[in-house]
Amino acid sequence: MCGLTGWLDWDTDLRHAGRTVREMTGTLACRGPDAEGVWLSRHLALGHRRLSVIDLDGGSQPLADAETPQAVLAYNGELYNYRELRRELESYGHRFRTDSDTEVVLRSHLQWGAAAPERFNGIFAYAVWDTRGEELLLVRDHLGIKPLYWHPHRTGVLFGSEPKALLANPLFPAELDATGVAELFALPAAPTAGHGLFRGLNEVRPGHLLRITRGASTEVRYWRLESAVHTDSPEATRAHVRELLADAVERQLLSDVPLCTLLSGGVDSSAITALAAIARERNGQGKITSFSVDFPGSADRTPDAWRTTLDAPYVQAAAEHIGTLHTSVLIPDDDLLLARDAVLRARDRPGWGEMDASLHLLFREVRHRSTVALSGEAADEIFGGYPYFHDAAALAAGTFPWLHGRATPAELLRPEVRAEVRPEEYTAEAYRRSIAEVPVLAGESAADARVREVFHLALTRWLPPLLDRVDRVSMSVGLEVRVPFCDHRLVEYLWNVPWALKAPEGRAKGLLRDAVRDLLPPQVTDRPKSGYPSTPAVRYTEVLTERAHALLADPQAPVFDLVDRALVRQLLADGRPLPSPRTAPNPVGGLDHLVQVDEWLRAYRVGLR
Repeated sequence: MCGLTGWLDWDTDLRHAGRTVREMTGTLACRGPDAEGVWLSRHLALGHRRLSVIDLDGGSQPLADAETPQAVLAYNGELYNYRELRRELESYGHRFRTDSDTEVVLRSHLQWGAAAPERFNGIFAYAVWDTRGEELLLVRDHLGIKPLYWHPHRTGVLFGSEPKALLANPLFPAELDATGVAELFALPAAPTAGHGLFRGLNEVRPGHLLRITRGASTEVRYWRLESAVHTDSPEATRAHVRELLADAVERQLLSDVPLCTLLSGGVDSSAITALAAIARERNGQGKITSFSVDFPGSADRTPDAWRTTLDAPYVQAAAEHIGTLHTSVLIPDDDLLLARDAVLRARDRPGWGEMDASLHLLFREVRHRSTVALSGEAADEIFGGYPYFHDAAALAAGTFPWLHGRATPAELLRPEVRAEVRPEEYTAEAYRRSIAEVPVLAGESAADARVREVFHLALTRWLPPLLDRVDRVSMSVGLEVRVPFCDHRLVEYLWNVPWALKAPEGRAKGLLRDAVRDLLPPQVTDRPKSGYPSTPAVRYTEVLTERAHALLADPQAPVFDLVDRALVRQLLADGRPLPSPRTAPNPVGGLDHLVQVDEWLRAYRVGLR
């Protein structure tokens, strides 16, 4: 995987802007530790950092089609169907200089123009510059697995894989306005598609491309879900789900570097691992390597509605049954504290605290032995595995179901900030817009229509921050994480499978469990949903509490330009937890958010507007 950045300017000759472009590109070194490239022209400059995964010698970027190019590409991603596309393009007369999927993307645009991404199966975000018509296209994959940000300035556009690349250009200052405050405090668990948190920062939305010409920019949607009546029988549905998932996994095993799976002992990651093991054995590639995470003292933790069981026994059962080469990564408290700054720099925004830190440390260990990892992410969103899919009160709530009955960090805002941000109104309007986007199926019952709405909310508001977290944290250590459950063909098919088939007899993810039952031991197949583990982390909590009290004593602490100092002091004095940005129960989540917002405001010198 890689990192890209660029600068379009209609008034400035960017052939003389090499230093700034290299500084922008350098911020993405962790995404691409293997190579760097810069391409300069009068109106467009491109920068690229490469993580070599396919065609290690021939995939350098930015890539042009010829010495005097018609098109130039900076690309971050993997095309899993690039070999089929290459054969088709060769039949049209295209001649290839490399074996990379990058060149397939470039020549697909020369052949099909802006319709090219409709043909792609993969994870991607890229910029392609058509020198003939002076047109820039910024393109993002179907589900938004790979990020791509952009900022319009007076005479052009800045863009990049991460905000830090744009912030390296003087044209983009780090500022937070009322909308950004609302996203950070009211909707951290349901961010608005296309909003980049910083003032003036946008994201190319999933399944969209942005077409930019002199004096105009147009957003084009190339992929959308379409509602239709599902006609397959239960048996045919299970068989087709299995077929689609197996094909997605096998395609995503494509790699010229070491590859592994992330195995938590749940049905999602275990199914991916089992299918990967079968495909590798069939292709004579040997056993699959797998990794899991654990914490000292985790066995003493009391289960809750979100974290129902310990991973370790299920991980062991799955690894032994499948026959993986397995490693469990143990993460001590002190390591979590040391990782906080690295995670903040990776995400360019306040995140999920110790859960981000533990993921970073897991990925760092995985990277010592693998460059690519397959993950079970997104199964709960497409099969309906989260608790809110099965909670009548949450389903009936007139808001994002995972926010039903929960306080958010917006409760901590100063009165004058609340008056400007209006978090309740902001959340209500975001929910209204989200519901308006749901593709309606005529004649569907009210109950089924509501479940369809919740699935759409899960795919468009809940899943994006999870994918962003995985991408940013993994790429901070140069690890590429692939997500077979996000194959857009599987998502399209499941979109129209009725709830009664997805959850037969009320069993959460029953369709998935039945589709892979022959692959796994029964205790793994039927294991109840258990969320990503959060550590008991007594020392971590003590240190955060100390830091929060230090902030209260600091009259210059920038977080209290937004947050009510007296309210925080009272909550801590009463021993009550601060409202958390996370939906999973965690007594330290709100404290983590408070401290991290302050750290972010200082580290990024964020101005408030």
